[in-house]
Amino acid sequence: MKKNKRSSLQDIADAVGMTKMTVSRYLKSPTKVSEDTRSKISAAIDLLGYIPNKAPDLLSNAKSFSIGVLVPSLTNQVFAQVIRGIEEITEPAGYQTMLAHYGYSPEIEEKRVEYLLSYHVDGLILSETIHTERTRQMIKMAGIPVVEIMDINHPPIQYSIGFDNIKASFDMTSALIDKGYKHIVYLGARLDMRTKLKLQGYTAAMTKRGLTPQSIMTDKPSSYSLGAKLIVKTLKDYPDTDCVFCTNDDLAIGAIFECQKSNIAVPEQMAIVGFHGHDVGQSMVPQLASVITPRQRIGNLAGETLLSAIDNKLDIIAKDRVFDVGYKINLGEST
Repeated sequence: MKKNKRSSLQDIADAVGMTKMTVSRYLKSPTKVSEDTRSKISAAIDLLGYIPNKAPDLLSNAKSFSIGVLVPSLTNQVFAQVIRGIEEITEPAGYQTMLAHYGYSPEIEEKRVEYLLSYHVDGLILSETIHTERTRQMIKMAGIPVVEIMDINHPPIQYSIGFDNIKASFDMTSALIDKGYKHIVYLGARLDMRTKLKLQGYTAAMTKRGLTPQSIMTDKPSSYSLGAKLIVKTLKDYPDTDCVFCTNDDLAIGAIFECQKSNIAVPEQMAIVGFHGHDVGQSMVPQLASVITPRQRIGNLAGETLLSAIDNKLDIIAKDRVFDVGYKINLGEST
């Protein structure tokens, strides 16, 4: 895939009717130009998707043999397995991975994308499908292949590889209802887009079966200790609860530990369900019920798709740009 010609300082200067020196002064020290000038230059930069160049100009039109990978967290086991899958493909092909995380913030993601593009990466793998307008503009101006992973519920920039979070949550909730659970509470953390999509699927399944959806949500990051706190709050706020469906396995495992500590039998008195199917949950007693997702396979496909696009083996205008890797419902021993 041929890269677009990047916007230059002269392009910005021409757009605002100023000299390159003024634009350069603004980029180095914005306070050294007037507020009106700052406003005009900033608007032009956003419009043209200008990215400061940190790589030698001589190499700007050549392959860098590096790819940018953005993940929301470096401590989340989900993305550790995705990264492993990506590098299984890219490293043998001679590509270096430039890794960045953004803490689930679209604004921080925008800064990380700008940084990676400034080094002329040959492609990007993003862990979200929702981005700021400037992020989209920078990617458009860079003209490089982009693969978005983990979610296929939103239209991709070019390619998306993942699974339907809404349907996965709907299917798990339906399976729990079929097993006889009627008072299922959804536990969510971070309040990121995927947590909200899962809540949407859970709510749809409960409503379809004439049951009342109930949830406890927090913007705190997931952890075993948070899962323990949320199950305590659940029992206090919704004492009739017979099952909790957690947005991930960390919360679910923490909830199981708290139940064991409090002599609440799982699943006899409380069923507990997670999402993603981490090894620890599948190895514990009782085995955690969870939606099993193929994280490493997603990484493999993302790497393969990106490298094929870089080598012009894929048509980014193709209509079939969404790759659904599916998932598996495992009711384990905790339901």
